[in-house]
Amino acid sequence: MQHSSRGIALKLGATFAFSVQYVALKLAGNTVPVGEVVFFRAFFALAPLLVLSFYTVGPAALIRTARPGLHLMRSAIGSSSMFLGFAALKLLPLADITAFGFVQPIFAVILAALMLKEKVGPHRGFAVVVAFGGVILMAQPHGGVLAMAMGGLSAGAGLALSAALCSAFVVIFIRQMSATEKSETIVFYFMSFCAVLGAITMIWWRAPLTWEMAIWLILGGICGGFGQIMMTFSYRYAEPSLLAPFDYTAMIWAVIFGYFVFAEVPMSLVLAGAAVVTAAGAYIAVREHRLGRELASRVEAV
Repeated sequence: MQHSSRGIALKLGATFAFSVQYVALKLAGNTVPVGEVVFFRAFFALAPLLVLSFYTVGPAALIRTARPGLHLMRSAIGSSSMFLGFAALKLLPLADITAFGFVQPIFAVILAALMLKEKVGPHRGFAVVVAFGGVILMAQPHGGVLAMAMGGLSAGAGLALSAALCSAFVVIFIRQMSATEKSETIVFYFMSFCAVLGAITMIWWRAPLTWEMAIWLILGGICGGFGQIMMTFSYRYAEPSLLAPFDYTAMIWAVIFGYFVFAEVPMSLVLAGAAVVTAAGAYIAVREHRLGRELASRVEAV
Protein backbone atom coordinates (compact mmCIF):
# COMPACT_ATOMS: atom_id res chain seq x y z
CA MET A 1 0.00 0.00 0.00
CA GLN A 2 2.88 2.36 0.80
CA HIS A 3 4.43 1.77 -2.61
CA SER A 4 1.05 2.26 -4.31
CA SER A 5 0.63 5.58 -2.54
CA ARG A 6 4.06 6.64 -3.78
CA GLY A 7 3.09 5.69 -7.32
CA ILE A 8 -0.15 7.67 -7.08
CA ALA A 9 1.72 10.72 -5.74
CA LEU A 10 4.20 10.54 -8.62
CA LYS A 11 1.37 10.17 -11.14
CA LEU A 12 -0.41 13.23 -9.74
CA GLY A 13 2.88 15.14 -9.86
CA ALA A 14 3.39 14.12 -13.48
CA THR A 15 -0.11 15.28 -14.41
CA PHE A 16 0.51 18.65 -12.78
CA ALA A 17 3.94 19.02 -14.46
CA PHE A 18 2.48 18.30 -17.91
CA SER A 19 -0.29 20.84 -17.27
CA VAL A 20 2.28 23.51 -16.35
CA GLN A 21 4.20 22.54 -19.48
CA TYR A 22 1.17 23.32 -21.64
CA VAL A 23 0.65 26.66 -19.89
CA ALA A 24 4.30 27.65 -20.38
CA LEU A 25 4.35 26.68 -24.06
CA LYS A 26 1.08 28.50 -24.67
CA LEU A 27 2.44 31.62 -22.95
CA ALA A 28 5.41 31.56 -25.32
CA GLY A 29 2.98 32.73 -27.99
CA ASN A 30 1.39 31.49 -31.20
CA THR A 31 4.10 33.06 -33.36
CA VAL A 32 6.61 30.33 -32.45
CA PRO A 33 6.55 27.56 -35.11
CA VAL A 34 5.56 24.10 -33.91
CA GLY A 35 8.96 22.61 -34.77
CA GLU A 36 10.72 25.22 -32.64
CA VAL A 37 8.37 24.44 -29.74
CA VAL A 38 9.12 20.72 -30.13
CA PHE A 39 12.86 21.41 -30.09
CA PHE A 40 12.73 23.38 -26.83
CA ARG A 41 10.34 20.87 -25.24
CA ALA A 42 12.52 17.87 -26.12
CA PHE A 43 16.01 19.36 -25.72
CA PHE A 44 15.44 20.85 -22.27
CA ALA A 45 13.53 17.75 -21.13
CA LEU A 46 16.80 15.85 -21.51
CA ALA A 47 18.41 17.86 -18.69
CA PRO A 48 16.42 16.34 -15.77
CA LEU A 49 16.66 12.91 -17.43
CA LEU A 50 20.47 13.08 -17.55
CA VAL A 51 20.63 14.23 -13.92
CA LEU A 52 18.33 11.37 -12.91
CA SER A 53 20.46 8.81 -14.76
CA PHE A 54 23.37 9.48 -12.39
CA TYR A 55 21.19 8.10 -9.56
CA THR A 56 19.60 5.20 -11.48
CA VAL A 57 21.04 3.38 -14.50
CA GLY A 58 24.02 5.67 -15.18
CA PRO A 59 24.43 8.03 -18.16
CA ALA A 60 26.17 5.41 -20.32
CA ALA A 61 23.23 3.02 -19.94
CA LEU A 62 20.88 5.55 -21.57
CA ILE A 63 22.18 4.71 -25.04
CA ARG A 64 22.47 0.94 -24.64
CA THR A 65 19.71 -0.83 -26.52
CA ALA A 66 19.02 -4.17 -28.12
CA ARG A 67 16.19 -2.84 -30.33
CA PRO A 68 17.26 0.33 -32.17
CA GLY A 69 14.70 -0.22 -34.93
CA LEU A 70 11.82 -0.29 -32.48
CA HIS A 71 13.15 2.86 -30.81
CA LEU A 72 13.15 4.56 -34.20
CA MET A 73 9.55 3.59 -34.94
CA ARG A 74 8.37 4.51 -31.44
CA SER A 75 10.16 7.88 -31.65
CA ALA A 76 8.78 8.64 -35.11
CA ILE A 77 5.21 8.03 -34.03
CA GLY A 78 5.75 9.77 -30.68
CA SER A 79 7.21 12.83 -32.37
CA SER A 80 4.20 12.90 -34.70
CA SER A 81 1.98 12.99 -31.63
CA MET A 82 4.04 15.84 -30.15
CA PHE A 83 3.91 17.91 -33.35
CA LEU A 84 0.17 17.35 -33.72
CA GLY A 85 -0.51 18.07 -30.05
CA PHE A 86 1.47 21.32 -29.99
CA ALA A 87 -0.20 22.42 -33.23
CA ALA A 88 -3.58 21.80 -31.58
CA LEU A 89 -2.42 23.75 -28.51
CA LYS A 90 -2.22 26.88 -30.67
CA LEU A 91 -5.85 26.50 -31.73
CA LEU A 92 -7.71 25.09 -28.72
CA PRO A 93 -8.36 26.17 -25.12
CA LEU A 94 -6.53 24.11 -22.48
CA ALA A 95 -9.69 22.30 -21.37
CA ASP A 96 -10.53 21.24 -24.94
CA ILE A 97 -7.10 19.85 -25.81
CA THR A 98 -7.00 18.05 -22.45
CA ALA A 99 -10.43 16.55 -23.06
CA PHE A 100 -9.49 15.20 -26.49
CA GLY A 101 -6.34 13.72 -24.97
CA PHE A 102 -8.51 11.54 -22.74
CA VAL A 103 -9.47 9.52 -25.83
CA GLN A 104 -5.95 8.05 -26.02
CA PRO A 105 -6.56 5.12 -23.59
CA ILE A 106 -9.69 4.20 -25.54
CA PHE A 107 -7.74 4.17 -28.81
CA ALA A 108 -5.11 2.04 -27.04
CA VAL A 109 -7.71 -0.61 -26.15
CA ILE A 110 -8.81 -0.84 -29.79
CA LEU A 111 -5.23 -0.97 -31.12
CA ALA A 112 -4.21 -3.59 -28.56
CA ALA A 113 -7.03 -5.81 -29.81
CA LEU A 114 -6.06 -5.29 -33.46
CA MET A 115 -2.26 -5.37 -33.18
CA LEU A 116 -1.52 -7.42 -30.06
CA LYS A 117 -4.58 -9.67 -30.34
CA GLU A 118 -5.60 -8.79 -26.78
CA LYS A 119 -9.07 -10.00 -25.93
CA VAL A 120 -11.64 -7.23 -25.53
CA GLY A 121 -14.52 -8.56 -23.46
CA PRO A 122 -18.05 -7.17 -23.34
CA HIS A 123 -17.24 -4.81 -20.46
CA ARG A 124 -14.34 -3.13 -22.24
CA GLY A 125 -16.25 -3.18 -25.53
CA PHE A 126 -19.19 -1.41 -23.90
CA ALA A 127 -16.85 1.16 -22.32
CA VAL A 128 -15.30 1.90 -25.73
CA VAL A 129 -18.76 2.49 -27.24
CA VAL A 130 -19.68 4.80 -24.34
CA ALA A 131 -16.39 6.67 -24.76
CA PHE A 132 -17.15 7.20 -28.44
CA GLY A 133 -20.39 8.83 -27.34
CA GLY A 134 -18.29 11.20 -25.26
CA VAL A 135 -16.15 12.01 -28.31
CA ILE A 136 -19.31 12.88 -30.23
CA LEU A 137 -20.29 15.32 -27.49
CA MET A 138 -16.84 16.93 -27.48
CA ALA A 139 -16.92 17.22 -31.27
CA GLN A 140 -20.20 19.16 -31.32
CA PRO A 141 -18.72 22.62 -30.67
CA HIS A 142 -16.01 21.88 -33.25
CA GLY A 143 -18.25 20.92 -36.16
CA GLY A 144 -20.20 17.92 -34.90
CA VAL A 145 -20.15 14.20 -35.57
CA LEU A 146 -21.05 14.61 -39.26
CA ALA A 147 -18.09 16.91 -39.72
CA MET A 148 -15.92 14.36 -37.91
CA ALA A 149 -17.03 11.63 -40.32
CA MET A 150 -16.70 13.82 -43.43
CA GLY A 151 -13.35 15.35 -42.53
CA GLY A 152 -14.83 18.77 -41.72
CA LEU A 153 -13.94 18.78 -38.04
CA SER A 154 -12.26 21.96 -36.84
CA ALA A 155 -8.50 21.97 -37.33
CA GLY A 156 -7.78 22.08 -33.61
CA ALA A 157 -10.05 19.15 -32.78
CA GLY A 158 -8.75 17.11 -35.70
CA LEU A 159 -5.14 17.70 -34.67
CA ALA A 160 -5.87 16.83 -31.03
CA LEU A 161 -7.64 13.57 -31.94
CA SER A 162 -4.82 12.64 -34.33
CA ALA A 163 -2.31 13.29 -31.54
CA ALA A 164 -4.30 11.02 -29.22
CA LEU A 165 -4.32 8.27 -31.86
CA CYS A 166 -0.53 8.52 -32.33
CA SER A 167 -0.08 8.39 -28.54
CA ALA A 168 -2.14 5.20 -28.47
CA PHE A 169 0.24 3.64 -31.00
CA VAL A 170 3.11 4.67 -28.71
CA VAL A 171 1.49 2.75 -25.85
CA ILE A 172 1.51 -0.38 -28.01
CA PHE A 173 5.18 0.07 -28.85
CA ILE A 174 6.14 0.64 -25.22
CA ARG A 175 4.33 -2.55 -24.22
CA GLN A 176 6.49 -4.43 -26.70
CA MET A 177 9.71 -2.69 -25.64
CA SER A 178 9.31 -2.74 -21.86
CA ALA A 179 10.49 -6.35 -21.56
CA THR A 180 14.02 -5.55 -22.78
CA GLU A 181 14.43 -1.76 -22.63
CA LYS A 182 14.92 0.51 -19.63
CA SER A 183 12.37 3.28 -19.16
CA GLU A 184 15.14 5.89 -19.13
CA THR A 185 16.48 4.59 -22.45
CA ILE A 186 13.07 4.76 -24.10
CA VAL A 187 12.62 8.36 -22.97
CA PHE A 188 16.18 9.31 -23.97
CA TYR A 189 15.85 8.13 -27.56
CA PHE A 190 12.40 9.66 -27.90
CA MET A 191 13.48 13.08 -26.59
CA SER A 192 16.68 13.02 -28.66
CA PHE A 193 14.74 12.15 -31.82
CA CYS A 194 12.23 14.96 -31.19
CA ALA A 195 14.99 17.48 -30.47
CA VAL A 196 16.84 16.61 -33.71
CA LEU A 197 13.64 16.66 -35.77
CA GLY A 198 12.57 19.97 -34.25
CA ALA A 199 16.01 21.45 -34.93
CA ILE A 200 15.83 20.35 -38.59
CA THR A 201 12.49 22.12 -39.08
CA MET A 202 14.05 25.29 -37.67
CA ILE A 203 16.25 25.52 -40.78
CA TRP A 204 13.13 26.67 -42.65
CA TRP A 205 10.70 27.79 -39.94
CA ARG A 206 12.07 29.73 -37.02
CA ALA A 207 10.81 32.77 -35.14
CA PRO A 208 13.05 35.31 -33.39
CA LEU A 209 12.55 34.92 -29.65
CA THR A 210 12.46 37.49 -26.92
CA TRP A 211 13.98 36.59 -23.57
CA GLU A 212 10.49 36.13 -22.16
CA MET A 213 9.45 33.74 -24.93
CA ALA A 214 12.66 31.75 -24.55
CA ILE A 215 12.17 31.44 -20.79
CA TRP A 216 8.64 30.12 -21.25
CA LEU A 217 9.83 27.57 -23.83
CA ILE A 218 12.69 26.40 -21.61
CA LEU A 219 10.34 26.14 -18.62
CA GLY A 220 7.94 24.09 -20.73
CA GLY A 221 10.73 21.70 -21.68
CA ILE A 222 11.99 21.28 -18.12
CA CYS A 223 8.46 20.72 -16.77
CA GLY A 224 7.83 18.20 -19.53
CA GLY A 225 11.03 16.41 -18.57
CA PHE A 226 10.07 16.23 -14.91
CA GLY A 227 6.60 15.05 -15.89
CA GLN A 228 8.10 12.30 -18.04
CA ILE A 229 10.35 11.17 -15.18
CA MET A 230 7.58 11.15 -12.57
CA MET A 231 5.25 9.30 -14.92
CA THR A 232 7.93 6.68 -15.66
CA PHE A 233 8.75 6.10 -12.01
CA SER A 234 5.08 6.00 -10.97
CA TYR A 235 4.77 2.69 -12.83
CA ARG A 236 7.57 1.22 -10.73
CA TYR A 237 5.47 1.59 -7.60
CA ALA A 238 1.92 0.93 -8.80
CA GLU A 239 0.11 -0.91 -11.57
CA PRO A 240 -0.92 1.02 -14.70
CA SER A 241 -4.56 0.05 -14.15
CA LEU A 242 -4.46 1.59 -10.66
CA LEU A 243 -2.80 4.79 -11.87
CA ALA A 244 -4.84 5.35 -15.05
CA PRO A 245 -7.81 7.15 -13.41
CA PHE A 246 -5.47 9.78 -11.97
CA ASP A 247 -4.65 10.95 -15.51
CA TYR A 248 -8.05 12.60 -15.54
CA THR A 249 -7.06 15.08 -12.83
CA ALA A 250 -5.47 16.95 -15.75
CA MET A 251 -8.90 18.41 -16.47
CA ILE A 252 -8.92 20.10 -13.06
CA TRP A 253 -5.66 21.87 -13.83
CA ALA A 254 -6.72 22.66 -17.39
CA VAL A 255 -9.89 24.39 -16.19
CA ILE A 256 -8.05 26.28 -13.41
CA PHE A 257 -5.12 27.41 -15.56
CA GLY A 258 -7.33 28.09 -18.57
CA TYR A 259 -9.64 30.36 -16.57
CA PHE A 260 -7.11 32.23 -14.43
CA VAL A 261 -4.22 32.49 -16.92
CA PHE A 262 -5.96 32.70 -20.30
CA ALA A 263 -9.52 33.73 -19.32
CA GLU A 264 -10.87 30.61 -21.07
CA VAL A 265 -14.32 29.35 -20.09
CA PRO A 266 -14.78 25.65 -21.01
CA MET A 267 -17.75 24.81 -23.20
CA SER A 268 -20.37 22.71 -21.44
CA LEU A 269 -20.54 20.08 -24.20
CA VAL A 270 -16.77 19.61 -24.10
CA LEU A 271 -16.87 19.13 -20.33
CA ALA A 272 -19.82 16.74 -20.63
CA GLY A 273 -18.05 14.70 -23.29
CA ALA A 274 -14.86 14.66 -21.24
CA ALA A 275 -16.84 13.39 -18.25
CA VAL A 276 -18.26 10.52 -20.34
CA VAL A 277 -14.83 9.57 -21.72
CA THR A 278 -13.32 9.83 -18.23
CA ALA A 279 -15.99 7.55 -16.78
CA ALA A 280 -15.45 4.97 -19.53
CA GLY A 281 -11.67 5.08 -19.18
CA ALA A 282 -11.83 4.89 -15.39
CA TYR A 283 -14.23 1.94 -15.60
CA ILE A 284 -11.79 0.05 -17.83
CA ALA A 285 -8.87 0.85 -15.52
CA VAL A 286 -10.67 -0.09 -12.30
CA ARG A 287 -12.00 -3.32 -13.80
CA GLU A 288 -8.56 -4.30 -15.13
CA HIS A 289 -7.04 -3.59 -11.72
CA ARG A 290 -9.64 -5.76 -9.99
CA LEU A 291 -9.22 -8.61 -12.48
CA GLY A 292 -5.44 -8.40 -12.02
CA ARG A 293 -5.78 -8.70 -8.25
CA GLU A 294 -8.15 -11.67 -8.61
CA LEU A 295 -5.71 -13.42 -10.97
CA ALA A 296 -2.81 -12.79 -8.59
CA SER A 297 -4.85 -14.21 -5.69
CA ARG A 298 -5.62 -17.38 -7.68
CA VAL A 299 -1.94 -17.81 -8.59
CA GLU A 300 -0.89 -17.43 -4.94
CA ALA A 301 -3.50 -20.01 -3.91
CA VAL A 302 -2.11 -22.64 -6.26
